[in-house]
Amino acid sequence: MSLINEYRTTEEQIKELQERLKALSQDEKLKKELEFEGKLRSLMGEYQKSLRDIVSLLDPEAKPSKAPRSVKAAPASKRARKVKQYKNPHTGETIETKGGNHKTLKEWKAKWGGDEVEAWSTLLG
Repeated sequence: MSLINEYRTTEEQIKELQERLKALSQDEKLKKELEFEGKLRSLMGEYQKSLRDIVSLLDPEAKPSKAPRSVKAAPASKRARKVKQYKNPHTGETIETKGGNHKTLKEWKAKWGGDEVEAWSTLLG
């Protein structure tokens, strides 16, 4: 998209958003909600209460949205991969690997298919 097209598109979007904002600002429901929010925040400030305090007051059984930060779990150690041995029945070649990123293994899977090559494997340990 050329820069001038992007400019014009953005300009149109801004105009649409300005019209939407003007329509919302004249909505009575929005005016009442904004008035309520203002009064609530003022009252919260007067009594030095946070939103969390208000929620716990109104719904004591509500679960907190975040877990406490003081408790940290130890990082889990990675599980060691097991060695697999693949024996190609077509060529008699044998390879051992811990993962699927082995060059020869990839070639075999491309040539004979992944399911067939996995059938050639035995778990060594």
